[in-house]
Amino acid sequence: MAHLADYNTENWYQATVKKTKRLTPADTDEIREIFLEVEQPEFECEVDQSFGVLVASPPDESGNNYHHRLYSVADIPKKKKGKTNLSLLVKRCFYVDEFNGEIYPGVGSNYLCDRKIGDEITITGPFDLPFKAPEDKTSNLILIGMGTGIAPFRAFVKHIYKNIKDWQGKIRLFYGARSGLELLYLNDKDGDLTNYYDQDTFEAIHALSPRPHWSDPIQLDKAIEQRAEEILEMLSFTNTHIFVAGYDKVNENLNKAFSQIMGSKEKWETRKAELIAGKKWAEVIY
Repeated sequence: MAHLADYNTENWYQATVKKTKRLTPADTDEIREIFLEVEQPEFECEVDQSFGVLVASPPDESGNNYHHRLYSVADIPKKKKGKTNLSLLVKRCFYVDEFNGEIYPGVGSNYLCDRKIGDEITITGPFDLPFKAPEDKTSNLILIGMGTGIAPFRAFVKHIYKNIKDWQGKIRLFYGARSGLELLYLNDKDGDLTNYYDQDTFEAIHALSPRPHWSDPIQLDKAIEQRAEEILEMLSFTNTHIFVAGYDKVNENLNKAFSQIMGSKEKWETRKAELIAGKKWAEVIY
């Protein structure tokens, strides 16, 4: 993946916060869905793209006065009267300084979670995501999203069934999320991914935490291993794609799970190399 410094941030746009809502209970990690409106008609953003958020900050070592963070669109962008409407998912993050042990708030996530309706933010982009729907509608898709990593897949799945249509391959979405996130993506009120449950080709599999606390690890790898037979069959086809989005540790657990499914680490490494070489493996790691 490209480093954030490699992205062109010359084009700036102003986005207004139209709505912000917390999805998670007050005694858990804060995750928000934020709705933005961009007035400049020249700003165009598609379902398979992301956009950047610029936050003013003290100059870094290179003299840069802005913190830049990329976010995936969480729904199909809508254009109304020249204005673009976007939504994104944000988890309020904190990190521990490895030298002094102090806890510091994440710049981009805390900035966005603190925004109120009517506030303006500066965005850049758009930038392409590695997730592209294959031209072959018989392709199988294994989609794996961890936490807010499910955001690009929400828009991606809706795009396939709403815009591409007549998808014939299997689509299996594995996602690890708790509390408010399930309510957002899998309920009748918001009419989200449940719209596609009547599709013979689509199924969403929710990975649960082994203990009833938000901060406990979500066993996404266990959920995948439980579907070992079906995944092994999907991996036997040359037109199967795997798309991954989530935290940086997700790959380690996934490699263990797929090695278990394939029967050995060597077999999985060979199959993964084939997927990568054939441009059938793509990931967005935060």
